[in-house]
Amino acid sequence: MCGILGIVNLNIKKDILIKMRDLMAHRGPDDSGLWINKDATVGLAHTRLSILDLSEAGRQPMSDLEEKVWITFNGEIYNFQEIRDDLKKKGYIFRTRTDTEVIINAYKEWGTECVKKFNGMFAFGIYDDINKILFLARDRVGKKPLYYYFSGNNFVFASELKSIYLDKSIPREIDFNAANYYLTFGYIGGEFTIYKKIKKLLPGHALLLDIKNKKLNFWKYWNIRSLAQYNNNIVSEEELLEEFQELFEDAVKIRMISDVPLGAFLSGGVDSSLVVAMMSKISNVPVKTFSIGFDEKKYNELPYADIVAEHFETNHHRFIVKPDAFEILPKLVRQFDEPFADSSMIPTYYVSKVTRDHVTVVLSGDGGDEVFAGYTQYLGTLGNYYACKFLPSFLRKVISKFAEFLPEKVKGKRQLMRLKYEPYRAYIDRISNAYFKINYRSKIFNNEIIKELNEKFESPEYSRLEFFDYFQNDLVNALSFSDYKTYLPDDILVKVDRTSMFVSLEVRAPLLDYRIAEFSFTKIPGSLKLKKFILKYFLKKLAKKYLPEELNINRKQGFAVPVSEWFRGTLRKQVEDILLGNKIEFFNREFIIKLLKEHNNGINHSGRLFILLVFCLWWREVYEKN
Repeated sequence: MCGILGIVNLNIKKDILIKMRDLMAHRGPDDSGLWINKDATVGLAHTRLSILDLSEAGRQPMSDLEEKVWITFNGEIYNFQEIRDDLKKKGYIFRTRTDTEVIINAYKEWGTECVKKFNGMFAFGIYDDINKILFLARDRVGKKPLYYYFSGNNFVFASELKSIYLDKSIPREIDFNAANYYLTFGYIGGEFTIYKKIKKLLPGHALLLDIKNKKLNFWKYWNIRSLAQYNNNIVSEEELLEEFQELFEDAVKIRMISDVPLGAFLSGGVDSSLVVAMMSKISNVPVKTFSIGFDEKKYNELPYADIVAEHFETNHHRFIVKPDAFEILPKLVRQFDEPFADSSMIPTYYVSKVTRDHVTVVLSGDGGDEVFAGYTQYLGTLGNYYACKFLPSFLRKVISKFAEFLPEKVKGKRQLMRLKYEPYRAYIDRISNAYFKINYRSKIFNNEIIKELNEKFESPEYSRLEFFDYFQNDLVNALSFSDYKTYLPDDILVKVDRTSMFVSLEVRAPLLDYRIAEFSFTKIPGSLKLKKFILKYFLKKLAKKYLPEELNINRKQGFAVPVSEWFRGTLRKQVEDILLGNKIEFFNREFIIKLLKEHNNGINHSGRLFILLVFCLWWREVYEKN
């Protein structure tokens, strides 16, 4: 893993480029480099976490033999050896053992089409001095981040926002459409960032800057829509499982290639346990595993992780998070650069920190829920589907209206209220329920902001609709794919990247191998992913083959944090001081007071309060200080 940075400007200053690069030193503490062309109009910089070819030969920015093509690259290309062998047959000479040099020569051979040949997690910028172009690309699922700013003579890209907004000429005007998105889901999705003028390059996309003509061209190089057609051949569960097992084993195997110590995150859930099982099968030494838990029993999965560790005889390390771990939150907020309110970033940071004391690379189970339908919300949405299928519309609306008058604490109230919706709308309502749905957002923002949002933008809830259309006749795959394209890259992968890179740890996710996604969404119908009301049914078929029976693979816990309990107890005063002491003029203070009172009286507003808490901290720690 690394930090990358690039500038195209009429007058690049070396000292500024160095300062921008060094803000990302945590992403690559082992080495750093920069390159500026002779006209001082193009500059590239890099911070390096050495994983392959630890020698100085792997230093970046790196060039081809003629010094006409330069690259700054973040990530890993897992099939680099295969591509390298192909290129050597075509006459290319290699000076290093790095995958970086493979990308350079692949670009020289296939141009921008080279990106389609890479299996890995990556973000890179290539400057082609012959054609005077800058080529940027990001991996298919969005494991590695890539931000950019473009305005006339100034183009800047970087792995993290902090490096871009160090340039004081770049406006930091808040994008309230992005803030609206954040309040809805707890993260900022799509191409948006919290700043109007800075954008994200989307996963599976590439960008070409024509430097002479000052023009940008974007395109999508990987689109599963064109693949989302099931094979007409009738294939049994057993045949599908056998094919997947081979694919999964290879995905794990190629991610175990490393010149530095390697281990695995182990939560005790199906996904991470299967990764550890496969690693143990491949490795000839005990796998190093790392787990984290809480004192609160219902949030603690350590006993399950222990079962797996004992079964596979791993070299196991475990860690307990205390409520005082909340003290790390301001530092995490600064690390994320923009508002991000997935509270599991706290344990993810701590498990990364304790893991980094032992290894440099770790494998994780990320992606299993999105690729194989593991979220409990799918069950409720399936209930909506059957209600729409068997109950008349008028009856559903009557039941829904009746449910509105039930007390907030009545279990199942929200599910009854959603009967008026079609399944997809019910799902959107369900996933945003813990945060600020439109009725809440109209209360937290002041009238001026609400007017602007109503006039200019759609509600963020509808941003997912296009992905539901990919699988019109398969509800489960539609829901799963929607999360794969939104929640996964914009929440899960952002969380893992920022927290792990904060401590210079590389995280690899075998279940996010793009071949597994293609296999899952083109060959496995939703009826095999959610079957007999069992989530991840297909993946659990494989789990039964490898994992111990006492693990209870049908439980669903997630990487939850006891925020609600913390906010009513140990952290109550801290939270109130931050929320009520903020200087944010566009937030309605009286409504925040109302939320705090209701939460302390038993109505769970922990998700909403955490969103506001993080935003207030971001405003104080990042926005006001920069």
